[in-house]
Amino acid sequence: VQLVESGGGLAQPGGSLRLSCAASGFTFSYWGMTWARQAPGKGLEWVSGIYSDSSRAYYADSAKGRFTISRDNAKNTVYLQMNNLKPEDTALYYCVQGYPPSSNSPKGLGTQVTVSS
Repeated sequence: VQLVESGGGLAQPGGSLRLSCAASGFTFSYWGMTWARQAPGKGLEWVSGIYSDSSRAYYADSAKGRFTISRDNAKNTVYLQMNNLKPEDTALYYCVQGYPPSSNSPKGLGTQVTVSS
């Protein structure tokens, strides 16, 4: 399993970023996928998940109404569109295999999102 996140960076409060996760090494279309994040000094938080066929999505309360998860099974890629970013969204964002994931589900190395003026 290989998961490679991209799209992070510095954004201003109220701004937007779109994260991508390119997956390989497994049959992507069979698996739900999850985005998680870890802020400095805090534990891992499940942010959003999506079923293998995109029929259902999950959002943490912190992400509802601002983030949208999607996937393209033809491209083996899952996305996280993040709008109206807040400083508290600053974290390392990980792509995780599975939805819902387990504590030992494979994840990528992460992409850093920093929200600051």
